[in-house]
Amino acid sequence: MEEINLVEVFSYFKSKIIGILIVIGVILIAGNVYSIFFKTPMYQSNTTVLLVNEKTTNTTEVQLNKNLVTTYTEIIKSRRVLNQVIKELNLDYTVSELSSMIKVEAVGDTEIIKITVSNENKKKAAIIADQIAETFSKEIKDLYHLENVSVVDKAVVNNNAYNVNHLKDNVIFLGIGIVLTFGVVFVMYYFDITIKSSDVVENKLGLTVIGIVPEEKDRG
Repeated sequence: MEEINLVEVFSYFKSKIIGILIVIGVILIAGNVYSIFFKTPMYQSNTTVLLVNEKTTNTTEVQLNKNLVTTYTEIIKSRRVLNQVIKELNLDYTVSELSSMIKVEAVGDTEIIKITVSNENKKKAAIIADQIAETFSKEIKDLYHLENVSVVDKAVVNNNAYNVNHLKDNVIFLGIGIVLTFGVVFVMYYFDITIKSSDVVENKLGLTVIGIVPEEKDRG
């Protein structure tokens, strides 16, 4: 494998610096145009439900509720619940589409479940989250004949899109630009067969250089 002269590499990159900066600038501009004009802002709202109501005093029921957290999580995203939510809110979504917007998770080692809804409409995200909690509470009563679900926190409208962070995006775009341009320039250098210095002639071709014709620069 041909040895790489780091000094030559540095000089080659230096000679291409204007092109490198232009390409990085174009990538940054294109990335920002996409982020500002084409990327759809998404908003999240969440509500929490407690699986033990204020009348619960039985420790066995408390432990049972903890064990049922996983089951309840699946019920929240079931067709039974989501079909009812779609009907109540007159949503133009399929069950599968609505399910993809919902994230359900237990809050630590507690009987609290957090329901998070993502939507491009910030108000709709909050409305859907609250309706899911309400419908879930009713369905649990029908399925288990228990009234052990209470809403802890109702959803609030979140004005900040969770998927838009221009500072973070610009760092990513800058990184992509640097990696891409430096990679391309290095490949260009590696496959460049032109003679870059007299040392190349002497070391690789075994010839003695007896004179160098300087490059004539355009004076016009």
